[in-house]
Amino acid sequence: MSNTGKSTSVPDWHAIIDKYYPAGSGLRDILIRHSRSVAGLAMSLAAKNHLDIDLKVVEAAAMLHDIGIFETSATDILCDGDEPYIRHGLIGARLLRSIGVDEQYCRVAERHTGAGLTAAEIEAQGLPLPPGDYLPHTELEQLICYADKFFSKSGDMKMKDFDRVRRSMARHGEATLARFDELAHRFGHPQV
Repeated sequence: MSNTGKSTSVPDWHAIIDKYYPAGSGLRDILIRHSRSVAGLAMSLAAKNHLDIDLKVVEAAAMLHDIGIFETSATDILCDGDEPYIRHGLIGARLLRSIGVDEQYCRVAERHTGAGLTAAEIEAQGLPLPPGDYLPHTELEQLICYADKFFSKSGDMKMKDFDRVRRSMARHGEATLARFDELAHRFGHPQV
């Protein structure tokens, strides 16, 4: 199966979320609200840019990109696990692989953090991640990575202004900002 996002094999993201996030839990509500916002923006950008990508695939990828947050420690968003939050993408990818989800969705989870992370950045910053590059490569990976930057899982969770997101990316270094700017050039500036 292709990693382009053109696949017609779409996982039952409802069932996957149900399996790991109990109904009525605050963390489930946060995950779903955030993921729906990311999905809405990603699908809108895909349509606006006439991307050759199945919108059901975009929706499922967006709904599953943060599936691993429950194993992390981030009390402000009700995560009471033991892992550092920055590992949530790797955790999510591992979880999705363990239940047989198509690799294109696993890679979205694994590669959406920041504007992607390089092995050099992981080493230089001493991040608790295995050595490797976690950069979004496919159109689907890049689209979800980009849309994700506009929504937080805390606070009012409303869409952030483009300039605010760009300033946030700049705080993580020139390379991160350059990758974000490249995604912005490709997909456009969303309007709040």
